[in-house]
Amino acid sequence: MSTESSYYVPEQSKLPIITATGMGLMAYGAASWVIGGGNMVFTAGLIIMAIVMFKWWSLVIDENMRGMANDQLKRSYVLGMLWFIFSEVMFFAAFFGALFYLRVIVNSWLGGDAAIGIFDDTPTDAAVANNALLWPGYEADWPPMVTPDEAANGANATFIGPDEAMSFPGWAKMLGWLPLWNTVILVTSSVTVHIAHTGLKNNNRKQFVGWLGFTVLLGLIFLVLQAEEYIHAYQHMGLTLDSGIYGTTFFMLTGFHGAHVTLGTVMLAIAWFRSLKGHFSNEDQFGFEAASWYWHFVDVVWILLFFVVYVFD
Repeated sequence: MSTESSYYVPEQSKLPIITATGMGLMAYGAASWVIGGGNMVFTAGLIIMAIVMFKWWSLVIDENMRGMANDQLKRSYVLGMLWFIFSEVMFFAAFFGALFYLRVIVNSWLGGDAAIGIFDDTPTDAAVANNALLWPGYEADWPPMVTPDEAANGANATFIGPDEAMSFPGWAKMLGWLPLWNTVILVTSSVTVHIAHTGLKNNNRKQFVGWLGFTVLLGLIFLVLQAEEYIHAYQHMGLTLDSGIYGTTFFMLTGFHGAHVTLGTVMLAIAWFRSLKGHFSNEDQFGFEAASWYWHFVDVVWILLFFVVYVFD
């Protein structure tokens, strides 16, 4: 076991530059895919990232199991994970900020409803002129079922609004509403991963392994229901990425969150497989603990998404 006075420094590695290459290919491929290109570049980047994650995490796990991580290095892991989660908070803050800007400010300008001030809701002359000259007939509603392009150009419009919105369907149809069940699933998964964590702290391996496995299962169920929601939106609601700003923001926010749930599920699945091999103890558990922190984070983000995107739209 390394001592407090020594600090383990890994040897030089090509994995960081390979990771950057994979992420770059995924970003470029995703953008190309969205605008109608193929998914080959995205898939290549995804495969590279999967290989790198397997290799890199295997090295870290092996080093930890061999006792090469002392207390100082473990504190570095903790700080690194905290900074990573903080960066993710800022990431979603930017998305929520963009949604607020579009819904409250831009939409009002396009519809000619931008007010003079907080206590004076009289539309400004510039907003009225903007609507009359550029987007005549557009009304600033949210979600916009008729896009500014559709209001101004009619049948010649490029961007057509959705037939239905992902809004709260009313109490009578609430039990069949997928976003509600996804919320129940993720909130439940936060509880189950906490139970697993408690079992590990109390040296109850059966509780730890069982509840952690159940958490992974809940994550997979969430992803399946999210995919079903997307299929239903495209096939039956006319809600697509081309459905104006509403479709774009809906799929951007829920899609990026779904990507984070996927990553969190992978992290917890790896921790679960490690638990089956006897890894982790009440004194050495950060590999699992970091994954559980991340999981709680994506759960909190989903609760915000649920109310902002689905309930109070």
